[in-house]
Amino acid sequence: MAIHRFEAAAWHSVLAKLPAALHVADGDTVITETLDAAGVDKHGVTRAHGSNPMNGPIHVEGTEPGDVLQVDIIRMTPIREHGWTRGALAANVVDPERVRDLPPRIKIDWVIDAKAGTVRLKEPVEGLEQLILPIEPMLGCFGVAPAHGQAISTATSAENGGNMDYRGFGPGARIWLPVFEPGALFFLGDCHAIQGDGEIVGTGVETAMEVEFRFSVLKNRKQAWPRGETAETIYSVGNARPLDQALQHATTDMFDWLTGEYGLSAVAASHLMGQVVRYEVGNVFDPAFTMVCHIPKKYLPKSQRPR
Repeated sequence: MAIHRFEAAAWHSVLAKLPAALHVADGDTVITETLDAAGVDKHGVTRAHGSNPMNGPIHVEGTEPGDVLQVDIIRMTPIREHGWTRGALAANVVDPERVRDLPPRIKIDWVIDAKAGTVRLKEPVEGLEQLILPIEPMLGCFGVAPAHGQAISTATSAENGGNMDYRGFGPGARIWLPVFEPGALFFLGDCHAIQGDGEIVGTGVETAMEVEFRFSVLKNRKQAWPRGETAETIYSVGNARPLDQALQHATTDMFDWLTGEYGLSAVAASHLMGQVVRYEVGNVFDPAFTMVCHIPKKYLPKSQRPR
């Protein structure tokens, strides 16, 4: 189980079957530095263009279509002292007649204090002079190569992952991705120092980070959509537009998970989900929306609880 320090020399704004930049084995750990969503590195130098330039792809040996790639996010460390957001709500998250009232979507700078673990506006506006937020790092965009030789833009998401912008994809999360190509071909980037649900200004606090994560290969495991778990919950992720379709994907995958690996009957799964399921919103800015369906672990059959 090796540790790889991966220094990207090229970046991609699609998730696709591309030549691997790194080969690793089942159980290996990777440490890499990302660019921000605009392709700017830790020194403030623009290294890539396009939406959400990704490090990768990383080929995980022994992984085949029909397997699942497990990704444990171990650590995310900011590697520069500034980030940025847009200065207005996105037009698609407010009532249409109010769009003309929104302020300009200019770039707004934020100060990141990694030692203090805080984020604040560089130039506070009236009413937010004392606004200091905790750093809550998360991966905005990551995934594997999609099925059927597709190349899917990092501006959106699908069954293979992508630009989901879900706040739960941070340190301590364990994520499972269905595999569609040999080696899985894993990509990552678009790190946020903090972000509200939905990414409703079109960004989090975009910055560059050092990310440490570990791969595991789960052979012959049926799974349709990205899944994850934390210490308290398991969750299924659906990506689609309109939003109700994303919810349907996430709900169906959770139902399949409970009636499959957890061994519940359809009736039992329905009772459980009907009363204890919780939903969170990932991205509602980009072409595909993201919905996350949670079940708290304390309600799962004890013999089947993960971790």
